[in-house]
Amino acid sequence: MSNKPLRVGIVMDPIGAITPKKDSSLAMLLEAARREAEIHYFEQHDLELVSGTAMGRSTRLDVFDDNERWYAFGERSEMALGELDVILMRKDPPFDMEYIYTTYILDRAAAAGALVVNDPEALRNMNEKAYTAWFPDLAPATLITRSMDELRAFLETHEAIVVKPLDGMGGRSIFVVRKGDGNANVIFETLTGHGSRFTTAQAFIPEIAEGDKRILLIDGEAVPYALARIPSADDNRGNLVMGATGKGQSLSERDREICAVVGPALAGQGVVFAGIDIIGDYLTEINVTSPTAIRELDRLFDLNVAGLMFDAIETKTIETKTVETKI
Repeated sequence: MSNKPLRVGIVMDPIGAITPKKDSSLAMLLEAARREAEIHYFEQHDLELVSGTAMGRSTRLDVFDDNERWYAFGERSEMALGELDVILMRKDPPFDMEYIYTTYILDRAAAAGALVVNDPEALRNMNEKAYTAWFPDLAPATLITRSMDELRAFLETHEAIVVKPLDGMGGRSIFVVRKGDGNANVIFETLTGHGSRFTTAQAFIPEIAEGDKRILLIDGEAVPYALARIPSADDNRGNLVMGATGKGQSLSERDREICAVVGPALAGQGVVFAGIDIIGDYLTEINVTSPTAIRELDRLFDLNVAGLMFDAIETKTIETKTVETKI
């Protein structure tokens, strides 16, 4: 779509530590390379603000679709991040203050002309566990609290609940607690730090046995297939890294209804790429930080999800440049 190749930056965890056959960030980089983009690699420690200008120590990057050798580093240089056409923010949680500080730097990069995917303000505002509160009619009964008494009352009401930290990922520290569970108090104490930090609880959805569906949204539009992550026989968690099995399936009518509400709301706040999780008929999480499942869906359905994402990115960069030219 674009007249010349993009200059693409990516902020991510160390690329040498990823699992290439599963990694969505690598899928994005491979698509950027197919489009002959100039790729600049950054980790968080490479970014800084200098008198209000977002700067970065860039490493030029080549990528390969090879599970043994998937990247090669090139030259290092200092650059203003606003010189890039697009910056992919793909740093995994934890969503801590270092993550917040990084979004401030990316705010300044965006102000200087770079398209940041996803918008830094959206990254700050849309905690994946908490943001379902903006769509209460779509989500299961949900409680965010520091109070162990409130958690006990919530358990009493719903009889089975899922309790998890607000800043986690990959199924870590997620507990299913049932009424009468002798471990309930210690779980609530641990997750709230004895009442010193917020945690979230949701009513347990039995349809988790059929899978925790990950659906990808590109500029508000749903990819027409989901990856249902089916828990193993000895674990309640629908996370691939925790032993769940991935099964591809077409979106249900209810899935599409949820996407039709959530997708435009995210796109309107600058979210180009998101992953939402649906269990049964309920929206359980909204992930705008570093959603995964691209490579699995590509393999199962012969898709190119990253290609769709870059089509959207190229359209947005063209629109931005057109506005700048008119000004």
